[in-house]
Amino acid sequence: MSESRNFAANRWRRFDDWDDRALRLDQFAAEDPENGFAAFAGAADPKPGLKISGGKVMAMDGVAAKDFDMIDAFIATYHIDPAIAEEAMAIPSTQLARMLVDVNVPRTELTRLARGLTPAKLAEAVAELNAMEIAFAYSKMRARRTPGNQAHVTNAKDDPLQLAADAAIAVALGFDEIETTMRVARNSWSNALACCVGSAVGRAGTLFQCSSEEAEELEIGMAGFTSYAETVSVYGTESAFIDGDDTPWSKAWLTAAYASRGIKMRCTSGAAAELLMGFHEAKSLLYLEARCLCLQRGMGSQGTQNGGIDGAPLAASIPGGVREIMAENLIAVWLDLECASGNDARHSESDMRVAAKILPFLIGGSDLICSGFGSILKYDNSFNPSSFNGEELEEFLVLQRDFEADGGLTSIEDASALDLRRRAIDALSHVLKDLGLAETTEAMKRSVAVASGSNETESFQPRDVALISEEIKAKGITVLDVIRSLDRGGFVEEARNLLFLVKLRISGDYLQTSAIVREGRVLSAINDPNDYVGPGTGYRLNDARRKELAAIRDVLTRDEVLRTEAASEQMEARAIRYRIMGRAVPGTDRGEIVVGISPGFGTKIFRTLAGHRLSEVVRAIGDGIARGGGSMRVVRLHHTADTSFLGLSAARLSGSGVGIGIQSKGTTVIHQKDRLPHNNLELFSNAPITTLAHYETLGFNATVHASGSLPEPVVVPTRGEALGARYHARVALSYAIETAMTEPDAAPEEITIDFLEQG
Repeated sequence: MSESRNFAANRWRRFDDWDDRALRLDQFAAEDPENGFAAFAGAADPKPGLKISGGKVMAMDGVAAKDFDMIDAFIATYHIDPAIAEEAMAIPSTQLARMLVDVNVPRTELTRLARGLTPAKLAEAVAELNAMEIAFAYSKMRARRTPGNQAHVTNAKDDPLQLAADAAIAVALGFDEIETTMRVARNSWSNALACCVGSAVGRAGTLFQCSSEEAEELEIGMAGFTSYAETVSVYGTESAFIDGDDTPWSKAWLTAAYASRGIKMRCTSGAAAELLMGFHEAKSLLYLEARCLCLQRGMGSQGTQNGGIDGAPLAASIPGGVREIMAENLIAVWLDLECASGNDARHSESDMRVAAKILPFLIGGSDLICSGFGSILKYDNSFNPSSFNGEELEEFLVLQRDFEADGGLTSIEDASALDLRRRAIDALSHVLKDLGLAETTEAMKRSVAVASGSNETESFQPRDVALISEEIKAKGITVLDVIRSLDRGGFVEEARNLLFLVKLRISGDYLQTSAIVREGRVLSAINDPNDYVGPGTGYRLNDARRKELAAIRDVLTRDEVLRTEAASEQMEARAIRYRIMGRAVPGTDRGEIVVGISPGFGTKIFRTLAGHRLSEVVRAIGDGIARGGGSMRVVRLHHTADTSFLGLSAARLSGSGVGIGIQSKGTTVIHQKDRLPHNNLELFSNAPITTLAHYETLGFNATVHASGSLPEPVVVPTRGEALGARYHARVALSYAIETAMTEPDAAPEEITIDFLEQG
């Protein structure tokens, strides 16, 4: 808190604390159905309804066929299955909602019924579910059994060397798909080439997309650089479609164009898109999204990039907006679409809100948990910051470990990461030179290899990139030219990995619903269907994957604790000597303070959690006792390592009846011989922030207590640090080492302390 803050006299100061939180940067909107600010109940939302005659839809959701807009007409013609519609629409929405969360109702039955449900009926059914029920239903209804994830790989300079290096890292982290875009539109071909090469380093089968203007994106795909697309945007109102010079039919044509060339594709829609464009028609976010998703199913799209996407911050500003984002994803998988379930654009400045939004999909699983996890730093994310970016990547890995939930990612080691980056940079540098596109220098390559982000690189500048991009296009370079170039340069594995993807495009195997490529084979809803029907079914971590999730950085073991302590042992040997003088007996000196040390104090453990050498701590306590006119006697206790009992045992041996107990990790207590074990006089429980001055004062206070007076208690100030998270693993391991050394019937030992000169 700032020292110079001016507090208002008539305001509770907690509000000042809250004003300093990141949440205050978020802006929230009042629910206003007339103006489109409604998650579930829009002012103009229609009631579900369907009339069919002669196999044709005559009315749908309160609108007669003669009054259909182009979205109604497309849904009625290509989504609604007249053979199923009467049966499906007759089921009450509440019953459909219960079927979604009933483990006894198979997924296949629900996806069959979905083909006969109108947008209003779909929206009404999922609106019956609370957030927990939506998450459960989503876990049951998603198409593919094995979860996956997708990365954003971009940078602020559109630097191809950095793109290649970061793409290789994304592959190593386990992302199944990589998506790039550019700060400057004309750089698209260079970006595509760079990520195409980088994504072939280390593993075959990572799918890649270059998000650009739709016509150019298709050209890039035709040249073989990309293997999937998801930029075919659809909207829930006719005005929004017209504003983009599109229709459902033109989008369906584009969808077919991608698929016909072996390019996996999804459409994109998301809550609040129409509201952002000003064409909401006073309808709720969920109803408009239900229309979008029925359109996508009617187009024959493999799947959808759904869940708010660019509109997520606006959707989340509305009451129930995050629940609505979950609900629209549920409709997507109910319609049997692959779902890249959003968690893309960062919807909040609050880390708590961000983590909460992604948690249901991490725990429940998703075809692609993020439709763009920023594997790069926030400032390098040309899509705008994602829910998670390079800064938070390790935290996501820990979330996987915490919940034993597969988010599709795996940790990487320092050394292997740098090797992969250098390999990708060298491969792309060769291709650029070999194809007459650009020359790189060793200085450029070195700067990119170790850089965390583009602010640290001395590589290609935007104008250089534009020239490369124009040259690729002018020369008509294709992925086959790149494969041949890689092979000529000795990058044989990378050439084979790229060729593998080209062959997959020819076979069309990854055009199946929810298709990803793992370990050289396609996994999809066909050969890896979601078979969840309750506990013990569906996707479960195997032992190997569980170990992968557990293998994060900074994991302590007992051996690691002992190893780090051994490094301090020699230094302590030059500073202090503990001499055993025999069995300790009760004292008679009313001025003495007995200090009871734990079994591992100075024998196995040599530093406190704060990093103080134990010799320094003993000296500080002794100085405090001397300042109070007392004398210190040190006793090693072998029957316990518990702080309270160390202190109580020391007090019972002390001539003054007052003792100090101290564990090797630094936790310290002042005790008195007639008190209950846990009813001490003073306790230093926050060892990681206890200073030597605190220990000195504690020694002094022990003498004051011994004289029968009441000293000013020592307070170790804390600022709310999560000390448990920082130290409890070491605490438990250190304590386990000490408790293993205890001997219940062992007598206390008198110890003489000699402070030595430092070596």
